[in-house]
Amino acid sequence: MNKEIELFLESKRIAVLGASQTGKKMGNTIVDDLTKKGYEVFLVHPAAKVIDGQECHSNLTELKGQVDGVVFCIPPHKSLQAVKDAAEAGLGKLWLQQGSHSPEVLALANKLGLTVVAGKCIMMYAEPVKSIHKFHQTVNKIFGKY
Repeated sequence: MNKEIELFLESKRIAVLGASQTGKKMGNTIVDDLTKKGYEVFLVHPAAKVIDGQECHSNLTELKGQVDGVVFCIPPHKSLQAVKDAAEAGLGKLWLQQGSHSPEVLALANKLGLTVVAGKCIMMYAEPVKSIHKFHQTVNKIFGKY
C-alpha cells in the first residue's frame, strides 16, 4: 500500500462528495461502507439538506476543522471547485474515486500541495474489506497493483 493511501486511511472523520438523494450512487455505497467500518462520515451535497437521514453540508468550507479527509465521487468538472474548497478549508487529504479526476484536477491538487489518492476505490483499502472488493484487493496484491 502506498504512503498516500496509508495517510488517508488514518483519517477517521471523512467527508463524502457525491451521495445522491435517490440512494443509488457510488457515494451512497461509500458512505454506508465507511460508516459500518467506524468512520465518522459527513455528507456534502449542494442542494440536499438530508440524505438517508443524515444531515448534508452544502460545501466543504462548512466542514473546516471537522474532517480529516475527503472522498470525491463526483465528475471532474465538479471536482475542480471542490479541490479549491478543500484547500480553502484546510482539508489536505483527498481520495478521488475512479471517474472523479482528470489531469486538470490532479494538477490543481498538486499545485495546492494536497495529498491525493486517485483512481482507486476506497472500499478496497478501508479495512475490513469484504465481498467483491476483497476479491479485487487480492487480485491487485497478486499483480503488484495494491
